[in-house]
Amino acid sequence: MKNKSTYSKDVILVMAASFFFMFSTMFINPLINGYAKNLGANSSFAGLIVGIMSVASMILRPVAGNLTDRFSKYQLSFIGGILIFVGVVGYVLAPSSGWLLLFRLINGIGYVLCTVCMTTWLALLVPRAHVGKAMGFYGLMNALAMALAPAISINLYQKIGYRPALIFSAVAALLMISVIQFVGNRGKVIQKSKAKTSEHFQIIQVKVLPVALLTTLFALPYFVTQADIVTYVEQKHVSVATGAYFLIYAVVLLVIRILLKNLFDTVAFGRWFWISWMATGIYIILLAVMDNNLEMGLAAAGMAIGYGVIYSVLQSTALLLAPADQQGLASATFYLGLDIAMSFGPIISGFIDSLLPIKYFYPVELLLLPLAFLVYSLYCKRLNHAIDHH
Repeated sequence: MKNKSTYSKDVILVMAASFFFMFSTMFINPLINGYAKNLGANSSFAGLIVGIMSVASMILRPVAGNLTDRFSKYQLSFIGGILIFVGVVGYVLAPSSGWLLLFRLINGIGYVLCTVCMTTWLALLVPRAHVGKAMGFYGLMNALAMALAPAISINLYQKIGYRPALIFSAVAALLMISVIQFVGNRGKVIQKSKAKTSEHFQIIQVKVLPVALLTTLFALPYFVTQADIVTYVEQKHVSVATGAYFLIYAVVLLVIRILLKNLFDTVAFGRWFWISWMATGIYIILLAVMDNNLEMGLAAAGMAIGYGVIYSVLQSTALLLAPADQQGLASATFYLGLDIAMSFGPIISGFIDSLLPIKYFYPVELLLLPLAFLVYSLYCKRLNHAIDHH
């Protein structure tokens, strides 16, 4: 094996590709609900079209994880990119909302393949001792795509309409397919325990289970905020610039990741856990009491520390806890925790919103903190020693 570098051409290309596929997906998310209704779907069918992607993700993660440990990362990323592209072109050409459901599924399958595959591919391209730093930058690409894509898509669709705006998402998917053609290391399978791997299909990597649980608990308030911050602010009759919330989040995250990049591989899990745990409590309280832009900005910064930092730490910990021939499965297990938060967060918050007065919307989420503390207490030894495994 050639000497691996944290900043090789291959690493940069895979990071760029991961930005493009994430941009493509996140670009569509704010538009798909309105577009479905525009094509004649009622509210509940539009909701199904939006949600089917998360459901497909949850079911297909383990499959993608097992495939990633058996086939070349390039092949799977290429297939994933093609499926995302086909899905998006399908949206653009769809004559009615029923077709959207089919193309949303195709898009979802491509998205699942790409997320699991790209993470594993990137981890394979850097030295084991620098997985934390690599995941920090990978997470940054995702965070930038998550912040920029929705902002661009909402502004574009208001100016040029749904179908022309969706073409930008298809272009991003094409860019991702093009970029991976130039990656030298195709991420062939590690043959270490071939006999063992091919025998049985595993749904999760058991050692990574505490990471998946913590991922769900930290991600729930993030996805609830992503889905509901606009309506929450309207119900509370607060005038704040919610459009800037995730942009502030991305900028603060960018600064944190650059400043701390060398610490992700040397500082044990526990320290990150406590910093993020406290920051989560602070930003939930700020969102609960917020009535001006300063408090909203501080909440966004708190979320960057509370969720943005722990996200990368959890992702690299998942890869470090698993054996080298099960990196795909480890990655899939981490993402499963994310899928659960993404799917059920907005559903649970919908119930909270209909059962309780709006002032309790965020305080209820403080219940997640003792749960996270419980999971950490049970598994702290395993999580803190992950860093010694390189």
